[in-house]
Amino acid sequence: MFSKGKISARFRRVSISLFIVAFIIMATVMFFSFENVTKQVSAEYAERYAASSAEALSAHIEKEIGIFTIAANSGDVIEWLSDEFDTSKKEHAFEVFSNIVKQLYSYNLYIGVASSLNEYRAETGIIADTIEPVAHLDKNRPEDAWFFDTINSEKEYIISVNIDHFMQRKRVWLDYKVESNGVPLGVICTGLEFSHITGELFSQFENNNMRGLIIDKSGTIYMDSSLMDNNEFLFNEYTSTLREEFSDSTMINAIETHLNESDGYWKNFEQPSATGLSLGQYRFMTIAPIRHTDWSIIILSDSTTLFDTTYFIPIMITVLSLLIAFAVSSSIASYKIIFKPLRKLDDSLIKLNEHNTEAIFGGERDDELGHLSNTIQDLFNKANIDPLTGLYNRRFMDSSMERIMDLLSRSEAELSVLMLDIDFFKRFNDTYGHEAGDKCLQAVARALSETVTRVNDIVVRYGGEEFTVILPSTDNDGACYFAEKLLESVRGLNIPHEKNEAAQYVTISIGVTTGKINFKHNLEMYLKRADEALYVSKESGRNKYTYVDF
Repeated sequence: MFSKGKISARFRRVSISLFIVAFIIMATVMFFSFENVTKQVSAEYAERYAASSAEALSAHIEKEIGIFTIAANSGDVIEWLSDEFDTSKKEHAFEVFSNIVKQLYSYNLYIGVASSLNEYRAETGIIADTIEPVAHLDKNRPEDAWFFDTINSEKEYIISVNIDHFMQRKRVWLDYKVESNGVPLGVICTGLEFSHITGELFSQFENNNMRGLIIDKSGTIYMDSSLMDNNEFLFNEYTSTLREEFSDSTMINAIETHLNESDGYWKNFEQPSATGLSLGQYRFMTIAPIRHTDWSIIILSDSTTLFDTTYFIPIMITVLSLLIAFAVSSSIASYKIIFKPLRKLDDSLIKLNEHNTEAIFGGERDDELGHLSNTIQDLFNKANIDPLTGLYNRRFMDSSMERIMDLLSRSEAELSVLMLDIDFFKRFNDTYGHEAGDKCLQAVARALSETVTRVNDIVVRYGGEEFTVILPSTDNDGACYFAEKLLESVRGLNIPHEKNEAAQYVTISIGVTTGKINFKHNLEMYLKRADEALYVSKESGRNKYTYVDF
């Protein structure tokens, strides 16, 4: 006997238990979070500084690259670099360059021509008649290395920091190669103002407890927030390496490991990595790559300087996470205890409706679902199962066949119907009694069920001693095969029947018909043809089958 409310009681117990556990864990985590809050906030803020600085410079460079990509693929630029001394082509190309300069952070750009090694300079509003080379490029001069390095590089562009010898200022250079069909035609070059970029990136580091650096893949320091007021660093050639500036082996090893992760320019944004330091003024370091370059930004900080009211953020996140975890756990418990079994019950009912003879799910349970499953099973049996033989009854056949025939008609599949009758069954009852007659019906029903075992086939007690076998998607050969097997199965029962004129044991006669389904057909038409075939079997001696086309 089932106990009322088992599912609901179990659900309540699990929900309350999960809530108590979540509350205890939440209280414990919140208590210990206060102890580590300063370190956690320090790490978060240092990573934000690194990420924002890296993205700021990446955005500058990405804009320049986007502009230069358009220029490098411009037909006017390619045509002029291919025919430098054509005045018309030069004029059109410099119109493109003039428009580019308007979009740049810089105020001019340089163009090197591969065929003549002439160098040009483009500015906003430049007049075509005044366009003349400003220099002749020489691979032996260090200041012209930008052109030859880019022309000979396998990369589309090169990012570097060098002195603008024309303007006498240090700049962040973007040198972009122009090609046609894989042949280098020239290089477009522009420079971002070094002091402006340095100030923009590192203006947030106004105290001595934080320091920002930008390094290349070799560990050379290109920018240093501690040197923002040093004119030598901002305007002249000034180089220093990490190993020259720092002695903390943890820091050096972490940076070198980060740099070794790239085999060229950084392509995608990556979350900054954090490392604790043990020597010197700084106690915390974060590293973030700068996209489109082989540079990385390093933020050094003293954790105590980063304390802020945002230290409550970890606690809030913890509380929210635990609440979410509780909700998820409760949902999972609800699903497993209630909804999953109900879904299985629903699936089993669908299968049962599709003529699957498996038992309804949940019948073995002793809770509400088990009671429901068994009730449904009982109702189904009473409505659709013949109580004597355990076969489907006519009601089930009539309710199911409309859907089956509709499905078969869509593919013009064949349907075979067999009508069966126990030979001289009335004489059997008169001779052996109704109890023996019932046992005979049950034995024949078992023989039919054991012979017709395919999932979609249906065996029906049509009435009295008559049976019907429905064989979807079965041609005439298959139907005749089943008919012969059914005859043999019943003969094999060897049930004595001395009044049977066809044999000394119980036999059956079968009528078989097969036809392709279409929307005009119905089951009654198939039953009528099968019954006509059955009549022929009876008239011609019984204990046989007769096939007729539909």
